[in-house]
Amino acid sequence: MIKHQVAIQNKLGLHTRAAAKLVDTAKRYGSRIELTYRDRTVDCKSIMGVITLGAKKDNLLDLIISGDDEEQALTAIVSLIDNKFGED
Repeated sequence: MIKHQVAIQNKLGLHTRAAAKLVDTAKRYGSRIELTYRDRTVDCKSIMGVITLGAKKDNLLDLIISGDDEEQALTAIVSLIDNKFGED
């Protein structure tokens, strides 16, 4: 199991488009991937769960990944977040 803290980088936070990209990335991996924000944990493969977190720019979230491909999943998700979900 990997636990890693990430900061939302894009100016609009986890809005619908960014959340969809995050979910699409998470679904590529067999590992269990969860996000925790403000004592609320959601499945990172659930679009509704991710959106309802309401995370904004600079908010810190805990990413918890467990499974056979957890390292690859962590790298892909952190890269997506650090690259601002492909937004300006």
